[in-house]
Amino acid sequence: MMLQLLSSLLFVALASGCGRPSHQPSARVVNGEDAVPHSWPWQVSLQYKKDGAFHHTCGGSLIAPDWVMTAGHCVSNDIALIKLSRSAQLGDAVQLACLPPAGDILPNGAACYISGWGRLYTGGPLPDKLQQALLPVVDYEHCSKLDWWGSAVRKSMVCAGGDLVSGCNGDSGGPLNCPTEDGSWQVHGVTSFVSAFGCNTVKKPTVFTRVSAFNDWIEEVMSSH
Repeated sequence: MMLQLLSSLLFVALASGCGRPSHQPSARVVNGEDAVPHSWPWQVSLQYKKDGAFHHTCGGSLIAPDWVMTAGHCVSNDIALIKLSRSAQLGDAVQLACLPPAGDILPNGAACYISGWGRLYTGGPLPDKLQQALLPVVDYEHCSKLDWWGSAVRKSMVCAGGDLVSGCNGDSGGPLNCPTEDGSWQVHGVTSFVSAFGCNTVKKPTVFTRVSAFNDWIEEVMSSH
């Protein structure tokens, strides 16, 4: 099987900056909705080739023209960087993700969006169109309670969502997109895991790797390769 990176969108033109989609996301994964085309232009689909066809396996975020950030378990080990064999052509439909400042912690209830091609519900089908869902952040104090995720959650992670809306299998590696005061978006999380009991389980919000805990590592890897 061959791993191939495909940007979620096709048309290209000259672009600058990061985190500012030319088509704004709608105001409103499991219980998600079709994303507005080109509204998450840094979203990547990691696909493998089998029997002459490509199949989605994980999501990712384009953080530089030749670098994709995804979940470690999508490749081998939970954050990973993949260097592309050739740089992506940036434009209205293909843009770079902004990363948060090092150590930045989202407040409880912060409104963020998961996006991806994961299963529509536990054991359900993969969607043809990119999905998005609003996932309010659940702070570490709540998420680490014994009847929530307990010790499975570390401070280098972000929890978001709840029992009605969540990520699901196939969303791994994709972004948790959070708005900033200046109107741009930052990728604060890399989708990591959901409950083994189902994608939308009570007191088991979706868990993400917290990007702001790994800024130094990201910069080190990119600068040395």
